[in-house]
Amino acid sequence: MNNISKLNPEIIWKHFYSLTQIPRPSKSETQIRAFLADFGKGLGLETIVDEIGNVIIRKPATPGMENRMGIVLQGHMDMVPQKNSDKKHDFTTDPIETYIDGEWVTANGTTLGADNGMGVAAAMAILESKDLQHGPIEMLVTTDEETGMTGANSLKPGVLKGDILMNLDSEDEGELYVGCAGGVDANIFFDFEHEEVPEGSVAYELLVSGLKGGHSGMDIVLGRGNANKLLFRFMKEAETNFDMRLASVAGGGLRNAIPREAKAIVILPAGMKNAFLDSLGAWTEVFKKELAATEPGLSFVAKETAMPAVLIDEDTQWALINAVYACPNGVIRMSDSMPGLVETSTNLASVISDANQIKIQCLLRSSVDSAKEDLASMIASVFELAGAECSFTGAYPGWKPNMESAILKVMQEVYNNRFGKIPEIKAIHAGLECGILGGSYPNWDMISFGPTIRYPHSPDEKVLIASVEKFWIFLTETLKNVPVK
Repeated sequence: MNNISKLNPEIIWKHFYSLTQIPRPSKSETQIRAFLADFGKGLGLETIVDEIGNVIIRKPATPGMENRMGIVLQGHMDMVPQKNSDKKHDFTTDPIETYIDGEWVTANGTTLGADNGMGVAAAMAILESKDLQHGPIEMLVTTDEETGMTGANSLKPGVLKGDILMNLDSEDEGELYVGCAGGVDANIFFDFEHEEVPEGSVAYELLVSGLKGGHSGMDIVLGRGNANKLLFRFMKEAETNFDMRLASVAGGGLRNAIPREAKAIVILPAGMKNAFLDSLGAWTEVFKKELAATEPGLSFVAKETAMPAVLIDEDTQWALINAVYACPNGVIRMSDSMPGLVETSTNLASVISDANQIKIQCLLRSSVDSAKEDLASMIASVFELAGAECSFTGAYPGWKPNMESAILKVMQEVYNNRFGKIPEIKAIHAGLECGILGGSYPNWDMISFGPTIRYPHSPDEKVLIASVEKFWIFLTETLKNVPVK
């Protein structure tokens, strides 16, 4: 049975299925925005689309619940568009092909969009339901969360009336999140001149592939390979030992996804090609041995290809290779206050050349602002020494835990009464919108929770079917028990 709209509880799954049929990659949200607005209006509810494109839908309290604190059910409308290299899929036009795989729902060769489609579907189900008890409800669905948190950053104070923000965008059922990391983007540029291809050369396309990738916050602690780091590690030796020259590079993509693939077009003297290929084989074995536990599908190959028209100039090539090789990547420090939580990390997300420039992007995260600033200075130092331009944009704050939160105490009691245990209280090493939204609405009591989702931001993304029902029960029982004003 692959009809996910018939899974339990149907009231959520039917909405999630409808979301998978509407293209909604970040920056291409026109269709999903219109769909959500039509949904609210179709229910006869007050529906607002603000200037930036966030959608707000209001539902009055059910009889007898008018004196409860107002709840804002919050998620984001966009999804991360990642696919396997052999998958033909246009995220701007094609629906997601979902299927049931045992206990999980996943997608055929692409991201599933459970991040954050499951949360949005749950909020839609609350708005549609006619037999639930709840106080005043507002659904806030933000735009462009995945590539800059644009909607959250642009939300104006005073638009929303609620008292409690329930962010439905975390990914472990049975856990309540009360804090998150802040972040900032590093944008790095190398300009280069063109040089001619020497006679007697042979050209190869180098390709690192088969890595798992994943969310650069949630999965950074797993020690997965970074395709950019592996490619440049090999190219540093090949530049020295085989007179390798670089024509172009295309590694990674989205700033918040660990890069799964990276490729480069290189040339070298024809007489060195056998030694070069032997070295690549040896390095492949090194990478596979080092990453045996985390990257069993790792592949590193060289295919002879057409000769490029021009090369990146030698000085820029040398500076680029050394700077990327030296750039910090991965976990920088673990949290002292919450065991097992990453405090500070960075993801070397993309290294991409065009006709005259190479652009590099990293996403830095930390729950400690000073540590984030230190890491930014470290990365700037590496690339500025190499002659590149470096700037930092899109900074957003973290969310400081409030262990005295009223809604936290209610939800702990509700979960214990319903499921016989106290939910775990955690902070998350990812950029939930709570930190930004709390800046505009400092009176809000905030919490984040959701069903169990694995491998978001990668084509392996999946959601645990049984966790969705527990998430729904928990959400609806909590709404019955929201404190009075």
